[in-house]
Amino acid sequence: RGTVTAFSPFDARADAEALRKAMKGMGTDEETILKILTSRNNAQRQEIASAFKTLFGRDLVDDLKSELTGKFETLMVSLMRPTYIFDAHALKHAIKGAGTNEKVLTEILASRTPAEVRNIKQVYLQEYEANLEDKITGETSGYFQRMLVVLLQANRDPDGRVDESLVEQDAQVLFRAGELKWGTDEEKFITILGTRSVSHLRRVFDKYMTISGFQIEETIDRETSGDLEKLLLAVVKCIRNVPAYFAETLYYSMKGAGTDDETLIRVMVSRSEIDLLDIRQEFRKNFAKSLYQMIQKDTSGDYRKALLLLCGGDDE
Repeated sequence: RGTVTAFSPFDARADAEALRKAMKGMGTDEETILKILTSRNNAQRQEIASAFKTLFGRDLVDDLKSELTGKFETLMVSLMRPTYIFDAHALKHAIKGAGTNEKVLTEILASRTPAEVRNIKQVYLQEYEANLEDKITGETSGYFQRMLVVLLQANRDPDGRVDESLVEQDAQVLFRAGELKWGTDEEKFITILGTRSVSHLRRVFDKYMTISGFQIEETIDRETSGDLEKLLLAVVKCIRNVPAYFAETLYYSMKGAGTDDETLIRVMVSRSEIDLLDIRQEFRKNFAKSLYQMIQKDTSGDYRKALLLLCGGDDE
C-alpha cells in the first residue's frame, strides 16, 4: 500500500548518468534529481548509487550533499538511505549528543512490528557496533525507559485466537491499575500494552470501555504524564490503526505555525513504500482535507515538489 513502487523500465546506469549531468558544472538541475529519486523505490536507488560510483568514481550521497541545501537536501539524502538502515539511523540520531529526541524513540518503537524491531536492533549493532537497548537505557529513565525496553524486546504475543476470559481479566487489571486506584500502577499498563497481541488488545480496549465508561486513551491521559503518556498513547493508537497514527503524526507536524520538517520527512520517507496510501485515506477521513493539500500549503520550492511526488496524489 505504498505510493512508491518499483519503477519500470528501470535502467540504473541511465539514471546515474542523468543525475551526474544534473549536478555537474555550474548550477544544479534539482527537477531531474527529485523526479528520479522520488519515482524509484529504495532498492532501485541503491542500484543507482552503485552505478554512479562505478561510472564516475564518486559517491552519489556526497554529491547530493554538496549540491543541495536545506530541507530539500535532507529529504533527498533520506531517500537514499537503505530501508533497513533508515530506522536505526533515526534512532542513533535521536540519542546522540545533548538531549534525547523522545518523539523519535516513541514514534519508531510504538509503530514497528516485532520483526521490524528485531531487524532494527541487528542493523544498529552492525552499523554502529553498539547495542541499541544499552544506548536507549543510558539516555532515558523511569517508566518511559521501562516501556521502551519492553518494546525493544519485540516479544509481543503473535496474533491468534483471542481468549475472551483473558480479555476480561486484562481490562479489569487496567481499570484497577488506573481509574480505581489512588495514583497509578504504571507497571500493569506497561506489561499489558507492551506484550499482548494486537487483536487481543483491540478486544481489551472495547471491554475496557464497557467496564469503565472511558476510552483507554482518556484514562492514560488522566493517569500518566510526560514522555510515558505520549508513548503509551502512541502504542494504543498503533494497536488500533497504524495508518491513522501516522496520519495524525503528519497532521500535527504541519498544523499551526511552523512545520516540524524532521517528522514530516521521516514519516513520508519511511512509509512511502509501506502504507502511505492508507495514511492518505485516514488523513482525509480524520482531518477533512487531503495530505496533498496540507503539504502544498505548508511547504515550498523543490522540497514541496518532492514531497508531493512522494505523496502520490490528492484525495479531493
